[in-house]
Amino acid sequence: MPSSSSTTSRSDIKRFSISSQKESQIEQKFKERLKGNTSEMAVAGLYRRILPSPPAIEFASSDGKRLFSEALQSGTMEGFFRLISYFQTQSEPAYCGLASLSVVLNALAIDPGRKWKGPWRWFDESMLDCCEPLEKVKAEGITFGKVVCLAHCAGAKVETYRANESNLDDFRKHVIRCTTSEDCHIIASYHRRPFQQTGTGHFSPLGGYHAGKDMVLILDVARFKYPPHWVPLSLLWKAINTVDDATGLPRGFMLISRHPKAPSLLYTLSCRDDNWVRVANYLREDVPKLVRSETVNSVKALFSLLFRTLPASVGDFIKWVVEVRRQEEGVSSLSPEERERLNLKEEVLCQVRGTRLFKLVKELLSDPCCSYTKSSLDDDSSLQGVVATACCQGAALLTGNPHSMDQKMSSCKETCVKCVLSNTGETIVSGRVVVLGRNEQGVDALLPVSSKPGWCESDPGSCVVKYPASNDILTVFLLALPPSTWSGVRDQKVLDELLSLVSTNCLPELLQLEILHLGKQMLYLGECED
Repeated sequence: MPSSSSTTSRSDIKRFSISSQKESQIEQKFKERLKGNTSEMAVAGLYRRILPSPPAIEFASSDGKRLFSEALQSGTMEGFFRLISYFQTQSEPAYCGLASLSVVLNALAIDPGRKWKGPWRWFDESMLDCCEPLEKVKAEGITFGKVVCLAHCAGAKVETYRANESNLDDFRKHVIRCTTSEDCHIIASYHRRPFQQTGTGHFSPLGGYHAGKDMVLILDVARFKYPPHWVPLSLLWKAINTVDDATGLPRGFMLISRHPKAPSLLYTLSCRDDNWVRVANYLREDVPKLVRSETVNSVKALFSLLFRTLPASVGDFIKWVVEVRRQEEGVSSLSPEERERLNLKEEVLCQVRGTRLFKLVKELLSDPCCSYTKSSLDDDSSLQGVVATACCQGAALLTGNPHSMDQKMSSCKETCVKCVLSNTGETIVSGRVVVLGRNEQGVDALLPVSSKPGWCESDPGSCVVKYPASNDILTVFLLALPPSTWSGVRDQKVLDELLSLVSTNCLPELLQLEILHLGKQMLYLGECED
C-alpha cells in the first residue's frame, strides 16, 4: 500500500507540464504588455517625506527630545500640552488652515455652540465654513485672511500680524508670550521652501520655544508628510516673510485666545460667498456719497434713502445663528446649557427691540411710502421657512455632507416641520429632512419660542416664535457700523440725532457685547477679502 509520500504518477507529471507551458505563455504575454504599456501598471502614491535635517530637528529624535526637556524646564512649553491633547492631522491635503484652527480652538476650550456628532459640541474642520465654502478650500486651499475670518466667526479673540507689519524681534516676543501661557496660541502661515521641504504655503500651530537655541517647535498638521519638528526662529520668520501668490500679500501669523467674556453670537457676519463683497463695496463707496446728499434733512430721510439702495444680498452678509441638534429618541427637552444659550439669545433680541433705533426702523419698513430694495432679508421668514432652512443645513452637517449647504438646498428635501412641546415647557421646532437621497434625518432647531394654549402640532402656524426678522437685523446692522460712516452728514442737527440713535454707550451690556463682536468682524472685512 503506497504511503502518503508516494511518487507522482505519469498523468500528474503530464498535467503539471501542460500547466507550466501555459504559465510560461501567460508570463511572456504579461512581460510584453508590461514592456509596451508601463503607464497602465503604475500606481501613484507617496508615503511620507524625509524631513530635511538640518535645518529642522525632528521632535521625536534624541536632539528633539533634549530641546523639549530644556524648553520645558525654562517654562516656554506651557501651551504645548493643551495643543498636543487636541492635535490632529489635516483630513484633506488643502485643509492645513482648517486643521490648525480646529486644534487651537479645541485647546482653548471655546464652545462652538453647535453639535458636531451625537450630543457632542466640538470643533471639526467640517464646521469651519462660515467664510469660505469647504469645497473651495478642498480644491484651492485657504488664505491667511480667510483663516482670520474663521477664527473670528468661531468666537475667538484674534490678533493678526502680516510680515510687513512686524519684524523678527517682535515675532520672537509674541512667541515667548504665547509659549509661556496656556491661554494663547500662535498659528503661522509660512512657505516651506526655506526649510528645504517640498510644497508651498502652509499653516501650522507653534507648540513651544527653546530660548537657548532660539528654536521654535512647529506642530505640523500634515503629519502624513512631515512629523512635528524644531526649526530656527529666524528661519521661520524668513518663511513667514514671503508673499502668497494667490493674494499678492505677505503671509503672517496670528495670536488666538479666548475672549474674557464670550459673545452671545446671536448675530454674525458671513463672507462665505461672494455676495458679501457687494455689501462691503456699498458701505465703502456708496454710503459716504448717500449721507452727503442734500436731500438728507432728517434721520428718517437718511434711513429711507439707505433702505431703498441696500444691496439685494444684504441678508447673506449678516446672519442670525440657529442652533440645531440631531433628534434623539426619548429626548424632548433642553439640556441646562442649551436652555442657557436660548435664554441669552432671547435676551439679546429683547434688548434690540427695546432700542429707539429699532422703533424707527420698524416704522420706516412698515411705511408703504418707503419701498426699500427687495433683498434676501425678505426671503421666507415664516416659521415653516426658517425652520426648513435651518433643519436642512443642520442635516447636511450632521450627515457629513456640509458641501450640500452650498447647493441652494436643491439636495435637501424638507418633509415635515412641527413644534413639539417638551416635558419641561420649552418648545422645540423639529423637522425631518432627506439630504442627498439618504434616509430621513430628524433635526431639532432650538429657537426661543412661546406657544398659544392648545395649538402645538395641530396648528403650527399659530406658534409665536421669537426670532430675528428684517427689522431686528437692520437695526443691529446700523448699530454695528463704525461712527465714521456718518461723518459726511452735512446738517449738524441731523448728525447729532443720528449719533444718539446709533450710539452703543447706553445700550445694555449684553447687547453692547453683541454689537462689539459684529463691529470687530466688520473691521476684518479687508482680511476676509484676501
